[in-house]
Amino acid sequence: MPELPEVETIVRSLRGRVFGQIVKRAQVLRPDMIHPPGTDFAGEIADRKIINLVRRGKKIVFELEGGDRFFIHLGMSGRLTMEPVGVPRRAHTHLVIEIGSGELRLVDPRRFGGVFWLGRDGRPDAGLGPEPLEMHAGELGRRLAKTRRAIKTALLDQKLVAGIGNIYADEALFTAGIDPRIAANKLSADQVARLNRSIKTVLKRAILHRGSTLRDYRDADGEPGNFQKVHRVYDRKGQPCLVCGTPITRIVLGGRSTHFCGKCIKRNKS
Repeated sequence: MPELPEVETIVRSLRGRVFGQIVKRAQVLRPDMIHPPGTDFAGEIADRKIINLVRRGKKIVFELEGGDRFFIHLGMSGRLTMEPVGVPRRAHTHLVIEIGSGELRLVDPRRFGGVFWLGRDGRPDAGLGPEPLEMHAGELGRRLAKTRRAIKTALLDQKLVAGIGNIYADEALFTAGIDPRIAANKLSADQVARLNRSIKTVLKRAILHRGSTLRDYRDADGEPGNFQKVHRVYDRKGQPCLVCGTPITRIVLGGRSTHFCGKCIKRNKS
């Protein structure tokens, strides 16, 4: 699933292409991808100027002249790319928005994503926690203190902190030297501070590498990310730890694969 770095990469690569542009028309090829059901999405955005494009958590938020907004969530397998008009459409293209001389196309084979109309009153941050790149250690600590879930599981809760998924939770916990199985409310103040720094470091590095491509993710130009080439633990089961050489361990926490180095955890235990 595209996480914060992948979505941020898409937003940055699209912003200059859509900002100030008028939507010529939209084609909704899968009406069940539009929420709320029955929304005349194509009619709502036709002939409207796009005045802002931002990321909130894993959401790609469009603001139209007049104050209406909508967001796109890429789900598990979604891609949002800008293509020249006339280029054949890929299978599972569910939405086409014609902007300027190109088409913004949403492709989602598994259809876990969607397009969500907010109008003027809907909030794109409803139900989302703070942005991890802006969060202070004190705020993270207060939020973690309220849950007894494993810290890895807690970090995946978008209500606790927005935008972090499986890849970057594993990478941040490893960088901070924290056992992903420890209860979130048992972390010391020093561990919380280390984790807050590590989250920021890992996410910023991933953005510089334009995200991680393990299967479906592509940026707005259709290009894969490169951060998977420098993963330190995620998807590296059995491979040597890049710090100590111990084979990376994979377990399942809360139904999600979790990767860590047992030796490094013991060495960094507080």
